Amino acid sequence: MTEISECPSLKVMYHTFGCKLNFAETASVAEQFAARGHVKVEEGGVPDIIVINSCSVTAEADRKCRSTIRSFNRRYPAASIVVTGCYAQLKPDEVADLPGVRAVVGVNDKLNIPRMAEQAWLGAACRPHFPEAKDLREFMPSCSRGDRTRFFLKVQDGCDYWCTYCTIPKARGRSRSGTIDSIVAQADNVVAQGGKEIVITGVNIGDFGHGRDDSFYDLCRALDDVEGIERYRISSIEPNLLTDEIIDFVASSKHFMPHFHVPLQCGSDAVLSLMRRRYDTSLFAHKVDRIRSAVPDAFIGVDLIVGARGETAARFAESKAFVESLDISHLHVFPYSERPGTRALELADPVDQGEKHRRAEVMIELSARKHRDFASRYIGAVRPVLLEHSVPGHPLGGFTDNYLRVRADVDAALDNKVVDMRLVRLLDDGETFDAELI
Repeated sequence: MTEISECPSLKVMYHTFGCKLNFAETASVAEQFAARGHVKVEEGGVPDIIVINSCSVTAEADRKCRSTIRSFNRRYPAASIVVTGCYAQLKPDEVADLPGVRAVVGVNDKLNIPRMAEQAWLGAACRPHFPEAKDLREFMPSCSRGDRTRFFLKVQDGCDYWCTYCTIPKARGRSRSGTIDSIVAQADNVVAQGGKEIVITGVNIGDFGHGRDDSFYDLCRALDDVEGIERYRISSIEPNLLTDEIIDFVASSKHFMPHFHVPLQCGSDAVLSLMRRRYDTSLFAHKVDRIRSAVPDAFIGVDLIVGARGETAARFAESKAFVESLDISHLHVFPYSERPGTRALELADPVDQGEKHRRAEVMIELSARKHRDFASRYIGAVRPVLLEHSVPGHPLGGFTDNYLRVRADVDAALDNKVVDMRLVRLLDDGETFDAELI
């Protein structure tokens, strides 16, 4: 795109949908804006540029993005809206036709967003070429805190799995990752910024090093040696890629927290086969048992899709019974969403929308029971907590090493400090503790 003229300092607003990876990338984009002399719009201010990092994991995600764009355009009609992320990558023409959108940016071009946004603000509509998924091969590094205490470190992007219900490989492209040396260097930079905790993110992080001789296990060992980082958390990792070696490493590490997030998606082997997942319930149950044996205090979060094509009433009952049998801590429940271009649309036995939501409510209720049961084990226990800033006048919050949420009436000077706290009382939500310093 041809440069028009030099751009003045602009006020920028950011809005992010979706996963931790998107939040990490938005924060990196914000750093690029700042490096070019632009500022984040203050609360109540009027932006010149609005950057929306979109998600397309479900049809509802697409709808929310469209609704948000229209809302921003009504509130700030003079602002230039720039949209990136998976929805923009998959449906650039649809996004470009929304009111106020002046630039649509592909997932591999996110670090060029400030330049494109400047040109859009100066009057040039920006609708760059969007490569096909097979051509998305470049790894774009990202490590940033944004407004959070924890840093999110992107180590991998893309996915080669092509599960029948999923559009992410079309949006994110092929699996690719950074080098261990470059990622360790980013962790060192987190230390220099005063960071204490890093969440390791990606689309399919267990596939780190794909096509090379190194692996996700090798990366974890290298990060564990970075002096100054007190905590690492492994974000979602596929059960077939969560090796016993990785589990045992977390058990012995001083810095990798007892916290796992493992997608199940369905507890019926027949449905898992239709989804083209790369494991069965037997392997998944083994992974949970192995975690519980090696890391007894671990928080285990599980992703679950309900109402997928092929999930008959009998298979849903089978899935529910399997999930009930697992010693896990929490479920992230998603009603199945029809996605254009996916192979799932060729499958039989669709589930109507009302039944999807009924099944989701059943599993959400099961999750609440499991979360409360897990949390109740720690009433009166002492756990290390990383305290985080909160709204002025409100208690500080934070998470224990095993991802139990706490609130505490303590000195604000303890923000970003890891301290030992007694978990005094579980609140009515079944997930949050009142805690006190010991």
